[in-house]
Amino acid sequence: MKTVFAVRETDPRETRAALIPEVAKKMAALGLNVQVESGLGLRADLPDELYREAGATVVTDRTAALAEADIVLRVRKPDAAELPSLKPGALHLSFLDPFNEKELLHKLAEAKVSAVSLEMIPRTTLAQKMDALSSQANLAGYAAVVMAADRMSKILPMMMTPAGTLSPARFFIIGVGVAGLQAIATAKRLGARVDAFDTRPVVEEQVKSLGAKFVKVDLGDTGQTAQGYAKELTPEQMEKQRQGMAKACAQADVVITTAKLFGRPAPKIVTADMLTQMRHGSILVDLAVESGGNVEGAKLGEEVITENGVRIIGHENIEGYFAQPASQMLASNFYNFIEHFWDSEKGEFEYRLDDEILKGCLLTRDGQIIHERFKSA
Repeated sequence: MKTVFAVRETDPRETRAALIPEVAKKMAALGLNVQVESGLGLRADLPDELYREAGATVVTDRTAALAEADIVLRVRKPDAAELPSLKPGALHLSFLDPFNEKELLHKLAEAKVSAVSLEMIPRTTLAQKMDALSSQANLAGYAAVVMAADRMSKILPMMMTPAGTLSPARFFIIGVGVAGLQAIATAKRLGARVDAFDTRPVVEEQVKSLGAKFVKVDLGDTGQTAQGYAKELTPEQMEKQRQGMAKACAQADVVITTAKLFGRPAPKIVTADMLTQMRHGSILVDLAVESGGNVEGAKLGEEVITENGVRIIGHENIEGYFAQPASQMLASNFYNFIEHFWDSEKGEFEYRLDDEILKGCLLTRDGQIIHERFKSA
């Protein structure tokens, strides 16, 4: 019987767990021996006892468990010093940040680990249920609105009262990917007036379908990549974009930026000059702060207040702000990936290397970096 081991995260910023009890039970039904490290789900309010009740074995010897495991699950990238402890040939699944972790890829290859990077799972219809980036971005968009609402001095919906009418709060969402769409939907459900902008004109209908207004800025030729990400803009297009967005930012009570570039630093969208035009008490939530940030002056893990009273929120690990549902979705992504390649007759993970999903996200195998984009790393 093959063993799957879910590792407890050691990064103090990380609240998510790679496995929840309900999904542990499903993995056992596949024929896997399920082990979890003690304390795995504590930060998501999932004590060890729930895992035991689900049939998982709770272990305290991390090194021994890593040496025995055929499949290792974790949220963040592994510590390179821990890789020699893994069983050669083991399947390792986590976020790996491969564009910025060339040395780690070499270490994974040297350890003869088959490493899957969750970021590289293709954004296709078939792979949708395994797409951890999208599942976590969904929650990030929701969390950004709730976080902003909690810090506002205003309420979100319009209210008609005997004392007069209270105007709705105005939200401006920059970037209409998964996180942006969820931010729009959440702000609208709470009663706010919402404007949104994206460099991809194709998303205008999606914005309107959620009841928001699409802010149009003529940038010329833009579009999206095959993975569904916005293409990088030229400096001239970036300047046009900033000029077009400045008015919307100045009118907004809350601005949420979600613009990320796959494998590259996030573009600077909201400049210091734009911040000076915003009202005292307005709020900016930068969802791209971990990859460099969209907002000038945003700081990872901090809330910065500008001279004119604008609050810039650079929350780290905003995907894990609501740890339990984030863990639930991530664990389901793991399960769906394993189940897709599981050979029930042999009771093992089947490496179908010609499969477009595995070809897109399997980076190392048999002591080598095998992914085409990283072979020359």
